[in-house]
Amino acid sequence: MRRRRVIAGVAALLFAPRQSAAQQAAAKIPRVGWVWAGRSAGNPFEVTGFRQGLREFGYIEGQNILIEYRFGEGRRDRIADLVSELVERQLDVLVAIGDLTVRAVKNATTTIPIVGLAGDPVGLGLVASLARPGGNVTGFMLHEYSIGVKWLELLKEISPNVTRVAVLRDSANPAQTAQFGVIQAIAPMLRVEVIPVDMRDAGEIEQAVETFARSPHGGLIVVAGGASIRYRDLIVTLAAQRKLPAVYWERFFVVAGGLTSYGVHTIDQYRRAAGYVDRILKGEKPADLPVQAPTKYEIVINLKVAKALGLDVPSSLLARADEVIE
Repeated sequence: MRRRRVIAGVAALLFAPRQSAAQQAAAKIPRVGWVWAGRSAGNPFEVTGFRQGLREFGYIEGQNILIEYRFGEGRRDRIADLVSELVERQLDVLVAIGDLTVRAVKNATTTIPIVGLAGDPVGLGLVASLARPGGNVTGFMLHEYSIGVKWLELLKEISPNVTRVAVLRDSANPAQTAQFGVIQAIAPMLRVEVIPVDMRDAGEIEQAVETFARSPHGGLIVVAGGASIRYRDLIVTLAAQRKLPAVYWERFFVVAGGLTSYGVHTIDQYRRAAGYVDRILKGEKPADLPVQAPTKYEIVINLKVAKALGLDVPSSLLARADEVIE
């Protein structure tokens, strides 16, 4: 009996360190939170790009990294609750998408590192500066204000007869107001009259577009932001019904039946965000990681919609397009 107890004790001593090491290894698997006001289905590019980036850095979801996803399903009023859920989980990094979401996460925690994707991080007060963010927030700009020039130029190129442009934007959003300002500043050079249309609710959008469409030679520009995502189907439908050529800020509008878009290459931007998550998990601080501007843009054209609008897309524009939907 004594000999058996000795053998059992030795075995326990030999096994204990291994068990402890295994438990420690499991505990070291990083946990990342992902929160966005958008829908979990219908626009997979954000998640797809992020997962691609993680794989490039050697992370396999469910094996050596755990991701907790939260989607607002298009309801901004859910953001605060979703953020609270993730903050309570004491995650290693939080990835937040969109101006309101990044602001909500920043207000909820000063300790968890945040990789945010927003329109104007400095203007929104999310970081001290692009070069030296300070605090616990860093990340990527979803667009630059100068892109407004490209939107108006693209609209004139694809539909030269346009002389009036309704710009759909959320006046309560500083980034969208700035985008509108850029378009307004360049409009006289292109001999275009610019009319602002607010996107506070569906009824306001529908009435404003209907009124605008009663006069000839009109076109639409839809600026970047969450409001346009919420009302995407309505805006695309109104543009088609009223025969208004429209330029959008993101590819998924064109896939949904819009005419053309010029904007940030979505997958690439979220892939780069995964790189910042990797650097933070390896010990770098958000305060020392500069906020980065977009580096890749894409033009997408829907030829079927162009034909329905009676537009002959210039061959030079088709040659420059990154994607042509036929």
